[in-house]
Formats: sequence, C-alpha cells, structure tokens
Amino acid sequence: MVNEGPSQKERHDTSAQSYDAVQGDPSISAHPSVSIHPSVSAHPSSSAYPSTLAQPSGLAQPSSSSPEELSVIKVSRRRWAVVLVFSCYSMCNAFQWIQYGSINNIFMNFYGVSSFAIDWLSMCYMLTYIVLLLPVAWLLEKYGLRTIALTGSALNCLGAWVKLGSLKPHLFPVTVLGQVICSMAQVFILGMPSRIASVWFGANEVSTACSLAVFGNQLGIAIGFLVPPVLVPNVNDQDKLAYHISIMFYIVGGVATLLFILVIIVFKEKPKHPPSRAQSLSYALASSDTSYLGSIVRLFKNLSFVLLVITYGLNAGAFYALSTLLNRMVIFHYPGEEVNAGRIGLTIIIAGMFGAMISGIWLDKSKTYKETTLVVYVMTVVGMVIYTLTLNLGHLWVVFVTAGTLGFFMTGYLPLGFEFAVELTYPESEGMSSGLLNVSAQVFGIIFTISQGQIIDNYGTRPGNIFLCVFLTLGLALTAFIKADLRRQKANKEIPEIKVQEEEDSNTSKAPTVISEVRL
Repeated sequence: MVNEGPSQKERHDTSAQSYDAVQGDPSISAHPSVSIHPSVSAHPSSSAYPSTLAQPSGLAQPSSSSPEELSVIKVSRRRWAVVLVFSCYSMCNAFQWIQYGSINNIFMNFYGVSSFAIDWLSMCYMLTYIVLLLPVAWLLEKYGLRTIALTGSALNCLGAWVKLGSLKPHLFPVTVLGQVICSMAQVFILGMPSRIASVWFGANEVSTACSLAVFGNQLGIAIGFLVPPVLVPNVNDQDKLAYHISIMFYIVGGVATLLFILVIIVFKEKPKHPPSRAQSLSYALASSDTSYLGSIVRLFKNLSFVLLVITYGLNAGAFYALSTLLNRMVIFHYPGEEVNAGRIGLTIIIAGMFGAMISGIWLDKSKTYKETTLVVYVMTVVGMVIYTLTLNLGHLWVVFVTAGTLGFFMTGYLPLGFEFAVELTYPESEGMSSGLLNVSAQVFGIIFTISQGQIIDNYGTRPGNIFLCVFLTLGLALTAFIKADLRRQKANKEIPEIKVQEEEDSNTSKAPTVISEVRL
C-alpha cells in the first residue's frame, strides 16, 4: 500500500489513527477500499518501489477501475482463453518466419534467387523488430493490450494472404512484401507474454502464464521445421511446385484468419478486477501524464536491468546464431544428412519448449529468480561446451543428445528472462522491458550469426562454437552481478492474508466482495 497525501489524512484522520493504534504501522491506510491518489509515492521505507514510482509507465486506462474494484483481488476465468489465443497466433507468426528457411533450396529454385535472398526473408524479422520496437511500445502504452493484439493478429493474417499472390517465379517481390508484413506483426507479438501474464494472472501464476505464451512461439518454429518439407516436396515441375506452395499458403492464411477472429472475440483490455496486489497497485499509481521517454530513462538507470538486457541478448543471440548455422555445421561433419540436420533443429526447439515450461512452473513455486537464472546460464555454458567438443566425433546420435540438452537450457532461459525483467523494473511497463530484451537478442543475433559464419568458413566449426562459448561465459559472469531486487514480489506481500479468488465473467447483480478486510 501507499501513504495518503496530506488532504487525504485530514479527511480520514480518525479512522487512520484507530487503525494505527491497532496495527502500529503508519504506512497502511485504515480501510482497504480507500481511494489511492495516482500521484502519491510509495512508502520510503519499502524497497519494493523505486523513487520514481509516482510516475511509472504503468498500465493504460487505470481510471476505468473504481476504488471498490481495485480493492478486490480476483482472477478471471477468461485468462486461460486469452493466453491460449495469443499463444496460437504467436505460433502462426513464428511458423511464417521459418517456413522459407526450412526449405531454402526449394524456394531458391522456384523463384530463381540466391540463398542469401531467401535468408533475408528470415533476417527481415530481426531488422524490423529493431526499427519498430519503440513506436510499438509507445502504442502499447497509449492504446492498451487489446489494440496491440488486434493489430498484431491482423498484420499476421494480411501477410499470410499477400503471399498467395506470389505463386509465380517472377513474383518474388510479392512474397517479400508478405514476409515484411508478417515481420511487422512480430513486433506486436514478442513483447506481449509478460504483459499478458501480469494483467491477467495471479501472483502464483504469472511465470507459468508467461511460459505458455512463449511456448506458442517456440511451437511455431518447431512446426516450421517439420511441416513445409512435407507439404512442399522438391519437384522440378514449376506448376506442381506452385500448387504445393499454394496449399501451404492457403492453410496458413486460413489459420491466421481464424485466429484473428478469435482475438476479436476473446481479447479484452484487462479483467474487471486486478488479479494480484501488485497489479492493483500498478493501476492505482498509473498517471495520465506519464512520460514515455522518462520510462525508458528510468529503465536504463536500473543497473540490474541493464545487466539483464546484456546477458539476455548474449544468450538469445547465441541461440539465433546456432539455429541459423546448424545446417551448415552438421553437413560439414556429416555430408548428405540434410534431413537429420533439420531433425536436430527440431530436437533443440522441442527440448527448449519443455525447458521453458519447467522454468515457468518452478519460478511460480520458488520465486528464486536470480538463483534459477544462474543455474540455467551455467548449464547453457556447459551444454555449449559439450556440444562443441562432440560435434565432430562421427556419431550423429551424440549430436542429437548434446544439441537437445543445450536447447533445453538455452531456450528455457527465454521466459525466465522476461519474468526476471518484470520483477526488476516493476511498476514500469512490461511491454517496454520485454521489448528491450528482444532488441538486445536481435542485435546480438545478427552480430553472432555473421561473425560465427565467417569463422566457420575460414577456420572450421569448432572455433566458431568456441566463439559462442566465450560470449556465453561473459553473460554468465555478468549475471552474477545482477541484484535480485524483486519489486513485484515485494508489492504482492505488502498486504498480508489476501486470498485470491476466481471471478465469473458473466454479469451479476452482486456487489464486489472485498477479499482483504481489516477488523478493528
């Protein structure tokens, strides 16, 4: 809770004094339904809030909730439908990112372009994200969660249908346009998991929910490795090839359209009642005159968050480089094993999906963010070293095992980084903190992919993988210096003995029940 301003103290003086006499804590208001002025600051003795808490970037439209609604802590049944729909259209967008790369040679022959041109159909996702992050993050703060979800799913749907206009060899620019539109949709998707988790889920569910949201993106990549080679066989007849490509494009377009309709039906800006005390306080403290640039400045003044941005970028960037160059590394040591190279990539993604889910469930139960981050980072470095030393042993099954183990920890780190960032930066915007993590990942991903590719071409695969091992070790060392200032967890503990209940989404004539009640 927060201190009341001077005028509030005058209006509630009698009740406040009686409550203080019982509880002995002047920082807690007398009645749980008291209105909290958005401009007041947190109690200075609490380390849960930064000095700038009076003006966080906050959640959009906080004034739509009455003080009575903010005093009730309930979780909505709709929350599972929201995260499921988001996970599905994130999956569809991730599939469209990898669908060209997984059958690179087929699209090269169909459009008559170089492999580098096909690579750019994937690379444009990274570049578009870096360019559009800040404008999209501003839109998220200005117009809210539902608008961003609608825009992202609409762009994903539009890009899928534009690609259907590229079924002739001379129409490569049309498929580029469709892919660029899909890459724009990705900017409206990647920063959403932690925001959805915070707005819709209770304190003991947020990490699991974030993992579910990230799970969809990883599942899309896995399906992108598996399905395109099945739907689009490598045939020489251009008409037959165009027919098979059209089947894939029609399926994706239909799925994207269905998901867009579901977003319209399912997504709401936020539930009627806040799902946690931290979210309730975030609504109450949100100010209409918050400075967007001020929020960015505050984030970069947070040393622990800056360190996390760097370490997250090093880890995720290494993952992007490893995934992009995996085919080249496997073929170098195991000629003619293109199919198994794709299966190894699929193994990395599937193992990573399990790692992401397990890390999310563990965080909800243990709340040990820094400790878990360190353990996962240590295992990522160990896994990368073992993969590097065993790649050229001549046993393909060993590569499957070591690559899968590496993917389990490396990809499992992704939702962990999102949730740790929210804890370190609360009550700043979850969209902004996640967006900055993703920008770091895209930047390091481009740098590592180009650099490791050059090293492999000139010196071989082992020096290239050692290059990644060095930077992962640097990320591990920097992680040790992150201070575990779990601000959101501290906010959730400010008011004891609040039982979170599940609310019905249907309209009811009953007045809201205050879950936390002070008995004098």
